[in-house]
Amino acid sequence: MRFFSHRSMETSATHNNVTISEKQAGEIPDATAPRGNLRSHAQQDQKLVGGDLQDGVAKVEAATIIWTKRDLITAYILIWLIYFITSTEEVTVRALTPFVTSSFGRHSLTATTTIMSSIIAGLSKLPLAKIMDTWGRPQGLALSLALWVLGFIMMATCRNVETYAAAQVFSVTGAQAVSYCITIFVADTSTLKSRGLMLAFATSPYIATTWIGGPISDSLLAGPGWRWGFGIWAIITPVVVLPLIFLFLANQRRAERAGLLDQRSKRAFSARGAVDYLIEVDLLGILILAGGMALFLLPLSLYSYQGREWESPMIIAMLVVGLVLLATFPLYEKFLAPVKFIPLHLLGDRTVLLAGIMIFFVFFSSAIWGSYFNSMLVVVWYQSVTQATYISNIYRVGSCFSGLVIGALIRWSGRFKWVATYFALPLMILGVGLLIHFRLPDQSIGLVIMTQIFVAFSGGPTVIAAEMAMMAPVGRQYVAVIIAILDLFGSMGTAVGSTVAAAIWTGDFKNRLGTHIGDPGTVNKVYQSLYTQLAYKMGDPIREGINLAYGDTQRLMCVASTACLGCAWIASWFWRDIRIKDISQVKGTVV
Repeated sequence: MRFFSHRSMETSATHNNVTISEKQAGEIPDATAPRGNLRSHAQQDQKLVGGDLQDGVAKVEAATIIWTKRDLITAYILIWLIYFITSTEEVTVRALTPFVTSSFGRHSLTATTTIMSSIIAGLSKLPLAKIMDTWGRPQGLALSLALWVLGFIMMATCRNVETYAAAQVFSVTGAQAVSYCITIFVADTSTLKSRGLMLAFATSPYIATTWIGGPISDSLLAGPGWRWGFGIWAIITPVVVLPLIFLFLANQRRAERAGLLDQRSKRAFSARGAVDYLIEVDLLGILILAGGMALFLLPLSLYSYQGREWESPMIIAMLVVGLVLLATFPLYEKFLAPVKFIPLHLLGDRTVLLAGIMIFFVFFSSAIWGSYFNSMLVVVWYQSVTQATYISNIYRVGSCFSGLVIGALIRWSGRFKWVATYFALPLMILGVGLLIHFRLPDQSIGLVIMTQIFVAFSGGPTVIAAEMAMMAPVGRQYVAVIIAILDLFGSMGTAVGSTVAAAIWTGDFKNRLGTHIGDPGTVNKVYQSLYTQLAYKMGDPIREGINLAYGDTQRLMCVASTACLGCAWIASWFWRDIRIKDISQVKGTVV
């Protein structure tokens, strides 16, 4: 579900007071005119970037007033290239991760490495929105890029699985933050009439990169190795992203020279200002929630590595402290936090809240059945890394096309509840439910592909319905915040689902290996490494035992996934059936 969680944020993002209407567009000055004329026009249009706007919003709006059509075309070419890199990197990293953890003898930690990255990435969106609104769009993108590149460098140089997990926190947080920044850029630089088309254009690389990520991963593993699989992105990513940052900064500078931002005072950096800013983004609340979730979730996948397992003092301490922090968070937010991390008043509407709950369970489900799916494709059905990547990424192509069709139908019908209740979630439950029977070693890979197609064509409509359910009841000024909240629900679902997957794998897979193989020494080696599993040829009794253990464990995981989807379906039935055609917004809506 990771792909469409990003795309869903992009396909509906708008931003308050950042779009120039057609009437205003006709008054935009010619950027090639002499500076004196530019200043005259800027002073006449000062109301467009007045003091009622936050600094970051005013800067980007001023830049879009000043820049030329050539600058706009250049910006969208760069955005397309950035999404091309982002989508290719996602496919490659997902394919390489089992081999990275296996190289350190920790294949069972494949799902665990995503827990912290999902938590931090999800919690970072609301503070990032604040940074972009108050500091600036290109500044927020530059910070996100720095985190992303740092993650790649740490991945390429890591010497143990702990460093790799930490690197994923930086990489995933940075990648999702870059995607979020560009979503806001698209909203800033497109009219409401064309915004959907430009977002679709920006994210179109996801379809093509589904088919090239696998061969790239295969060639890296067969050639220079997985470390270069991360190192190349540390080089390529800045080359593609930095030009967009410089383009916006250059036009902001031109806007300042033209007089659009002359009356804005420059606030000098101070220790007091830094403290105020940390309070404004509720850093303490973020740390309490992130620490509580991490300390509570991680022991569920790490206990088997302790000699006394659940009786280990470290495991007990992590669980207790995690629960205390989780219980402390709502109390702190209610009674002590000067600024609330999550605007709880937006969740007072039942449709908004239940849409968030629905998306939580959908991502929860996909994280469970998807965590070890690539490994099973390679081991049990003897697929190459390329073939396994194609199969696991059927979701990308199917969800993209079905999302476009359902989006058109929602526009025609004026309603969205039916998408979740009557079509998308029942189809997804069917697809994942069939995995309970078909994800077994004696089943044809063709039947597994069929279930992936069902899930793919239900995934896009599910997320679109959730977006509409969260946006329809709130005013336009809250759209950016509500998108960040939706992403937070999805990220938390991924984190919890990855934890459950790791707990099932840790608690059941090794026991199943013992049942089907017997020898404890062989079981320990097989349990820890994908390379060891693949070393036994098809037909070997040990390989057959490995395959049976995969099937037994995956069956439990698919049962848990299906149950989660049942909870999501129930939540969708309690939405209000809002007729979006009847909603009139002063400054337009997403078409």
